[in-house]
Amino acid sequence: MATSHVSVTKTLTVFPKTLNSPKLLELSNLDRQCPLHVYLIFFYKPSSSSSFDSVFTKLKMGLEETLSVWSPAAGRLEPNPANGKLNLRCNNRGAILVRSFTNVEISELGDLSNYNEFFEKLVYKPVLNGNFSEFPLVVAQVTRFGCGGYSIGTGISHSLFDGPAAYEFLSAWAAKSAIFKDKKEPYGVELHTPVHERGRLLMGYDAKRSLEKRAMPVSGAVAIDHLYRLIMQSMTGKEEMGKKEYVYRTFRLSRGMIERLKKNAMGENGGFACSSFDVIAAHLWKARTKAMSVSKEKMVCLQFAVNARNKLMPPLPKGFSGNAFVLASVALTARQLEDESYKTIVDMIRNAKSRVDNDYINAYKQGLEGPQASLPPLKELTVVSDWTRMPFHKIEFLHGQALYASPLKPPILDVAYFLQSPIDSQAIDVRVPLLGGTLEAFSSYFLTGMQ
Repeated sequence: MATSHVSVTKTLTVFPKTLNSPKLLELSNLDRQCPLHVYLIFFYKPSSSSSFDSVFTKLKMGLEETLSVWSPAAGRLEPNPANGKLNLRCNNRGAILVRSFTNVEISELGDLSNYNEFFEKLVYKPVLNGNFSEFPLVVAQVTRFGCGGYSIGTGISHSLFDGPAAYEFLSAWAAKSAIFKDKKEPYGVELHTPVHERGRLLMGYDAKRSLEKRAMPVSGAVAIDHLYRLIMQSMTGKEEMGKKEYVYRTFRLSRGMIERLKKNAMGENGGFACSSFDVIAAHLWKARTKAMSVSKEKMVCLQFAVNARNKLMPPLPKGFSGNAFVLASVALTARQLEDESYKTIVDMIRNAKSRVDNDYINAYKQGLEGPQASLPPLKELTVVSDWTRMPFHKIEFLHGQALYASPLKPPILDVAYFLQSPIDSQAIDVRVPLLGGTLEAFSSYFLTGMQ
């Protein structure tokens, strides 16, 4: 690129068009896991049908309307003075919207599915300084490229929304902005009236009832027990646990590649049916653990997010806007993982999913009662987040769908994302965090049997 400079020309606070009555929204333990921002960048192709001034103004007006309905997004986090736990003060403090431009052309960025350090310049990153009361929960940066294309870089506190809620919020904002279209219904998205109260997720945990119903491990939530064991393993081992440099690479798995992977996996045991997620997650876990050269006797763990909305009894209401994801978990030694068949691993993944019920979710919330701390990356831990049912690239902020919607590095853990490809809806883009020096080995292990 001739120059990689991005110039910010305007930074403003966007307030709700209709101010809401101030109130305190109590958060659940699921909300409090990560109060930092998750960043996502939308890239849109060039268009000469509207000026930058018009685009920015319409986005601002659309955000004002959206904040009137999604009122917590205009608020601020606030620690409870009694116990230090974060809650959300709905106080109309507003979101931050930034305008910027660059002479770089989108084509110079290469494959948008792969992480690029330049992407970091396309998002606005407020400084926390330990004071959540001044920390905006929603930020966005609109950048005009030299080719006439745009990026919209969004940052949303994970304490505010989880993935599905963020998807609906951003879809609503795009619909209300209506920059290049008259109708205001988002493409292919059914929007529900948001329900911001955390409701049943605030209810306590009945440990006695859970134990009477089913014997469970230490905390009652397998994922938390496995994390604890991994941390203890790392602390007692020769290798010190600490921040490691990871690289991010995206692998596009076509429908044909996924079918070949399934066929190869099924052949081991005379055939068995499995979902694309299950077999790709099993294959990723095997390949990443092998590429990381984890000692054979060490415990390795695969964890993946499960949407709890319909797992609770009764289910959460449609439009629930808080965090309703818990982690499910499976664990083996590295030697067992290498030796076991795909059928065995897929069955373990299925069993872990089936364990996520009302008791598990309550136990998981209870397991988060202790002090929260960021967990350094562990090469023995593979975490997967499935975004294939949240096709962010279909959100039409500008004309048509985005060329790509690229997540940046997550604020905690190093997560592998499964994304729906904008090139082929039957393909899955797998973005994987890898330790430097392991990319070639992982690529070889991961792509074997799919080409």
